Amino acid sequence: MNDFFNAAIWEKAWKDESDLKIDRMKKNGIDPTRSFDHKAKTFNEQSFSEEGRKRTKRIMNWLEGQGVRFENSSILDIGAATGVFSVPFAERGAIVTAVETSPPQIELLQENISSFAEQQVKIVPVPFEDIDVKAHGWNQVFDLVFVSMSPVIHNWESVEKVLQCARKFCYISMPVSPAEHSLVNEIWPIITGQPYHTKHMEMGYLLHLLYLKGYAFESLITREAKTTEVSREAALQEAMTWLGHHRLPVDERNRNIIADYLEQAYPSGKVVIHEGGRFGKVLIRLQDQNMYTREI
Repeated sequence: MNDFFNAAIWEKAWKDESDLKIDRMKKNGIDPTRSFDHKAKTFNEQSFSEEGRKRTKRIMNWLEGQGVRFENSSILDIGAATGVFSVPFAERGAIVTAVETSPPQIELLQENISSFAEQQVKIVPVPFEDIDVKAHGWNQVFDLVFVSMSPVIHNWESVEKVLQCARKFCYISMPVSPAEHSLVNEIWPIITGQPYHTKHMEMGYLLHLLYLKGYAFESLITREAKTTEVSREAALQEAMTWLGHHRLPVDERNRNIIADYLEQAYPSGKVVIHEGGRFGKVLIRLQDQNMYTREI
């Protein structure tokens, strides 16, 4: 039971699990920071659709309910993608620094921020992992550091670096469990011969370590779902990417198996995919932490 309160053990467990996952992906030829490139256009369209904007607004309303203010605030958006949050942050009057390295997403981000005044949204096309926080002058300078569903967060060391940039608040969202994905449920038994079972994800490490290290925070877990229709070719590409994420061989044999299945199951050429899952959001109050430290 004492290990339950031993932060060092939790840090090591998270790092070991994350390192194993990243190593498996790289061996399968998948760069975690670039695995989303092929979906940039579709993601952008979904993010700025009416339903996508509603999802974004719900999260921003939750942040406001916790005391976050956007007008005249400085925000660091790490893994900004096409600007799904950078754009509404700027629309609310914030000055945004958007860290993004994916070329197709940067191109769309540039289009999406073209109507704003110069410097209201600044794009930093450098991996956050390569940024020296002190050299950049980012040490505790942002009112809000925002990290939504980004591979930047993969162990406690990465969390500490993100927290280092925040003056008041830091928001991090992560999956609580593997995404529910109809195509995964269909293909897993064909590839493995076993039914698909979900398991818990890294959000538990984050929340427990924040608790053990004395941070003030609020957390929220929601269930979300969406349905999309894609071509067989796009579904095949998504399935192959998914294989790498789940530590299965990304090889010609599995590609052929999946391609044959899609051709038989979806003769129209259109694949309907149902996605969903539980997602965790946490808002860390650095202001409270700093106040407590000063009082000591």
